[in-house]
Amino acid sequence: MHNKDQTEQTQLFVSVSPHIRGSVTTNDIMLDVLIALAPAFIISMIIFGARAALVVFVCIAACVFCEWAYEKAMKKPITIRDCSAAITGVLLAFNLPVNISIWQAVFGSAVAIILIKQLFGGLGKNFANPAITARIVMFLAFSAPMTIWTSPLDGLTGATPLALLANGEVDALPSLTDMFLGLHGGALGETCAAALLFGGVYLLIRRVITWHTPVAFIAAVGVFTAILGHDPLYHILSGGLLLGAIFMATDYVTTPYTNSGRLIFGIGAGLLTVLFRVYGSFPEGVSFAILLMNILTPYINKLTGSKPLGGVRP
Repeated sequence: MHNKDQTEQTQLFVSVSPHIRGSVTTNDIMLDVLIALAPAFIISMIIFGARAALVVFVCIAACVFCEWAYEKAMKKPITIRDCSAAITGVLLAFNLPVNISIWQAVFGSAVAIILIKQLFGGLGKNFANPAITARIVMFLAFSAPMTIWTSPLDGLTGATPLALLANGEVDALPSLTDMFLGLHGGALGETCAAALLFGGVYLLIRRVITWHTPVAFIAAVGVFTAILGHDPLYHILSGGLLLGAIFMATDYVTTPYTNSGRLIFGIGAGLLTVLFRVYGSFPEGVSFAILLMNILTPYINKLTGSKPLGGVRP
């Protein structure tokens, strides 16, 4: 006959995850992301000059200040030390032209931090990537300056490779080598594929991200553009695809938490990117694709999430 203590020892108790705690903090992850973004930042200064650094530092300062000011005003704990606001500033700057007005960069930073991040509850509660959403808002609000790109070869404004592809000006396209090294017009942090891939490899080695979303995203763009008769390599190396796939479509908060969900997210984002680029009214589509998939993330999580062992059916 079992006594009370023996009976309790034979019972299986199921608790809500997480069950295991690690030593890695949010600050550690954010610092790794900043390190991964450093090569693209350095290359942007080499290609576009000192103003690239000015735009990046203005966006970082504005994002950090907006977060501090909002949390101070709302009497919330100050979280600027976790570096998430700084990363938002870098990513937003990387999506901007080098000649963007400083006040417009500050406006975009305020949109990213206050409207998209803080009003939804802060880090971990925003439904969409703040930098991506702020870039879309800026594109809609400042269409002209957001579509003027400076060529690193001659310092003159000109069309991006995606714009040339959309207009059928194939002969005017830069070589694939120039595309890989970033010697073409575009936003600050999106032109040099080599630097972005280097940062992506670093994040994979550090296990900050998994391969599922970036590989699925990039592969989907390659496959769907080939099906539609376009050159996959130019689409992969052009625009914000690598920047978005590696650094924004892997955001912990706004993308799926299961590996199968990440694959679905990447394939969906890749398909939407191609549809926007090929059939849309303007050449780029990465930002809109990621934003739409951010909205679908809760449904993807529900579809691919596993039921905990011993859980009760809702």
